[in-house]
Amino acid sequence: MKRLLLGRPYRSDAMAHTLLPKRVALPVFASDALSSVAYAPAEILLTLSAAGATAFLFSPWIALAVAVVMATVVASYRQNVHAYPSGGGDYEVATVNLGSKFGLTVASALLVDYVLTVAVSISSGVDALGDMWPYVGQHRVAFAVGLIAVLTAINLRGIREAGTAFAIPTYAFMIAILSLVIWGVFRIFVLGDDLKAASASMHVKAEHGLFVGSSFAFVFLLVRAFSSGCAALTGVEAISNGVPAFKPPKSKNAATTLLMLGTIAISMMAGIILLARKTGLQYVECFKVDPSIGCTASQIEGPAPFTKQPTVTAQLAETVFDHFRPGYFIVLAVTALILVLAANTAFNGFPVLGSILAQDRYLPRQLHTRGDRLAFSNGIVFLASAAAVLVIVFRAETTKLIQLYIVGVFVSFTLSQTGMIRHWNRLLRTERDPAIRSRMKRSRVINTFGMFMTGFVLLLVLVTKFTKGAWISIAAMAVIYALMVGIRKHYDRVARELEPTEERPILPARNHAIVLVSKLHNPTLRALAYAKATRPDTLTALTVNVDTADTRVIQDEWDNRGISVKLTVIDSPYREITRPIIDYVKDVRENAPRDVVTVYIPEYVVGHWWENLLHNQSALRLKARLLFEPGVMVTSVPWQLSSTSEKSVARFDRRLGYAPARDARTEENASQR
Repeated sequence: MKRLLLGRPYRSDAMAHTLLPKRVALPVFASDALSSVAYAPAEILLTLSAAGATAFLFSPWIALAVAVVMATVVASYRQNVHAYPSGGGDYEVATVNLGSKFGLTVASALLVDYVLTVAVSISSGVDALGDMWPYVGQHRVAFAVGLIAVLTAINLRGIREAGTAFAIPTYAFMIAILSLVIWGVFRIFVLGDDLKAASASMHVKAEHGLFVGSSFAFVFLLVRAFSSGCAALTGVEAISNGVPAFKPPKSKNAATTLLMLGTIAISMMAGIILLARKTGLQYVECFKVDPSIGCTASQIEGPAPFTKQPTVTAQLAETVFDHFRPGYFIVLAVTALILVLAANTAFNGFPVLGSILAQDRYLPRQLHTRGDRLAFSNGIVFLASAAAVLVIVFRAETTKLIQLYIVGVFVSFTLSQTGMIRHWNRLLRTERDPAIRSRMKRSRVINTFGMFMTGFVLLLVLVTKFTKGAWISIAAMAVIYALMVGIRKHYDRVARELEPTEERPILPARNHAIVLVSKLHNPTLRALAYAKATRPDTLTALTVNVDTADTRVIQDEWDNRGISVKLTVIDSPYREITRPIIDYVKDVRENAPRDVVTVYIPEYVVGHWWENLLHNQSALRLKARLLFEPGVMVTSVPWQLSSTSEKSVARFDRRLGYAPARDARTEENASQR
């Protein structure tokens, strides 16, 4: 089943096969940032709706401010990928230039943000799918978890395979949204069509007495709308973490992909906001849906023109393509797809970052190793599990999840730009070439402007969203930070314990061998022979008397065979096996603390997985207990059953995807057998 879903494994020297050209890297690393144009404008309009219909006039200015921040971040990260192309991204920049504590802060922020990226993207995709198929909306949690499972399986097949699978939907989304914007602008400004969205007829009033011009309260609302719109910047940092996945020249290709991402994302978001204003589109939060009167909210006067409020892109598509119905469905379909596939950005960023942190001993080392398909499989599975838990807890509701969003990414933005400023300052102290110094100073100016912009947005996000759910993200970052510090301390402590000293190891005075006997059969005889071959100082055959009749049979067979090793029988009045053996071994050790005890355990080697359920259970329990006893060595003596014949083993290897070559000597031995 694993091979069917994931395919055959790749050799380690096939890494070049997984490297991405720019045309594939764009949908792989930029799908999150590109997909944000499907919900970032909606968040801006939704926040402004609290001040009434007049407040929507400010949406273009807010979108312009978001576009400036995005352009600044893209320009800043183009400096990052050239200066730090190893794939550490913000974590490496902060660690090298600001110290390990700041690096861990960035890492914890990014790990939280990647998990939220999957949860928010999948939930938004389910919302969009619900616009087309109401059944999906009724079972949103189940569909969201199922989509996470599908994305996990695709990414486990390898980064290049995932990029190829997601390239067509991502490019289709870009073409569809740009076509929507271009055709809408053409109809309004060239043909002079009077396009009106369905929601333009709603009468939206201010909520709680809030209105345009009410000084501080309205300014705070604008700030909150701006911070919500900055969700469009999530995913920009993923390219700096994925530089090693690009084809050479890696840094240049990554920087070009960043420029393409910024240009396309800003164009699409600006176009959607422009069309929303020209079509009179209004977007409010529905608190109740009544089939007789439609969607109701506290700031809507009278009934709404729909029973379920469509998304912003859905309303614009229906308005712009009013005479071309397929265009409307195409926009809805590709929007739903891109929102789901946006989670793929996190599936590429999280495992790479987890691998780097594991290499630095801040996360379990299992996250550092690549799987059969040269992807960081453990990181992918961990990310999917954490995102699925979030989706279930928050019922896949985008409005609730979005409040937890973007805090982490702006923490990493700000600290990364601060680190880059120190990076350029350090280089400028030693660089003497005027041309290079001029280029460095220009880069420092870009990063300085980026630091102030992203730091300002971070402050706004914390102020406007802290009580709305951002505190959960901050708490999660703190927990992950503490966890990583604890893991590093553990690894450091273990390393100190295992460090070789100048003292030479002291050989044990004697070796006491104990062979465990359950029955007198071939595995037991082999274990006895092997124990004798090691020439121990003492050799004991040990059996536990659980059933008197069975024990007498063993003793009789032992005497009949004339085995020279004495059979020791220990009683077990409560029919236990493990405890009496452990106590016996402890007694031997206590009587001779400088000696070593070697316990030989005969074990069956089976060829089928289900046979393991029928054999070796007592041996596994014994080994698990004996490993904690100091001065005790445990040796397994295998006995291969007929199910482990060469044919069975070869078939098992083929199922695992391995086909070892057979040389002439192997073929000759096989023919002789």
